[in-house]
Order: sequence, then C-alpha cells, then structure tokens
Amino acid sequence: MIKAIAIDDEPIALDIIRRYADKISFINLEKQFLNGLEAKEYLKDNEVQLLFLDVRMPDINGIDLFKELPEKPMVIFSTAYSEYALSGFELEALDYLLKPYTFERFEKACQRAKELLELKGILDNNPTLFVKDGYQMIKIDLKDILVLQAVGNYIRFILKEREVLARMTIKEFLSEWADNNFLQVHRSYVINIEQIRKLDRHSIWINDIEIPIGGSYSEEVRERFNL
Repeated sequence: MIKAIAIDDEPIALDIIRRYADKISFINLEKQFLNGLEAKEYLKDNEVQLLFLDVRMPDINGIDLFKELPEKPMVIFSTAYSEYALSGFELEALDYLLKPYTFERFEKACQRAKELLELKGILDNNPTLFVKDGYQMIKIDLKDILVLQAVGNYIRFILKEREVLARMTIKEFLSEWADNNFLQVHRSYVINIEQIRKLDRHSIWINDIEIPIGGSYSEEVRERFNL
C-alpha cells in the first residue's frame, strides 16, 4: 500500500483525486490539503511515499514547495497550466497530469509509482500476519482472506480454503490492516473488497457468502462503490 497525500487549493480537484484514489487498491490517500503551507508542516512529522501536488496555488507554488522539502517523496504534479511541465520533470516527477484528466490517466500515473516501489523492494505485494489459534501461531496471507466475522473477542477468518478462529477484535485488526483493501460493512463483518462478487444497497456477496450491510455503515459503502 502506497501512503499518499494530495495538495490542491481547489476542493473539486481534491474530491476528484480522492474518488480516483479510492478505486485503486494500492493507493492509501491519508490526507488532503487545500493549503500548501499546512501540507508542508504535516510533512515535517509524517512520512509519505507519494504526493499529488498542484502547481499554481495562492500560498505557495507547488514546485517551490517540493524543492523545499528535505525528504522528497515521489511526486505527481497536476495543474491546468502546461508551461510548468518542464520544471516538473526537471525535479524527476513521476508524472505531470494536465487538468482535466481522466481516471485512466490518473491510474497510469499511480501505476508508475507502484512499479518504482516494487523495483526498490519497498512495496510488499503479499503481506501476511500471524494469529494465535489455540496454542499455535498460524500464518495468514491477507490476499486469501474473504471475510472476517466478529465472534465475541475472537475473529473468524474465513479464507479461500479454510477458516481460522483467533483471539483478536475487529478494531485491533483494522488498526493494522485497514489500508489493505479491508472494509467494515457491519458491526460483525469486515470484507476484502478485492473478493466482492456482487453487491447492492443491502448486501455484499463474497463468493457465495452474503454479508449484510449495517445501517451505520451503509453511507460509507454507498460512497465507496457509487451505489
């Protein structure tokens, strides 16, 4: 999962980035900033791997902001002004998105970030966790998880080939792994969104398992999947 933030003085532009990023499984858009100087302060104490960065902003030019960062993450510049493209590439930007851009163009830029991190061995494409099942520690590949079901202070891990009951709460699991395609859709259920077969406003099907969507989670689910 790539940790990213977006900086743009236009709320509509930030909303587009958020909606596009939500559709890409390996992008975790942690924060959005309308103010470049606030983003610069955030980056002093928080490490991110990728910036979506507007160029022409009232408080600070995006290119100047990036130059001033002591630790430079990967950057994808976006602007309505093509004349900044050369400056962006001189800073070894991954890409330069000219507004308005499509989801396909955004996805292509993000894929470049993913490929670069994989090349450096930074991006883990197969994360795992160990859970206690009785007196044993069981290794679970996250990609094999279909559904998590809360059972008291335990979680039933429903996997592709088996089930494991481990002493862990949903809250504990999500605190560590929420960025890895897992979404809570009911107080008792968390799903792996990459395993969804179909969904509607009331239920989600993972293979042949029908998972109810809880009332307090329905709005987030509708927004996430444009229901």
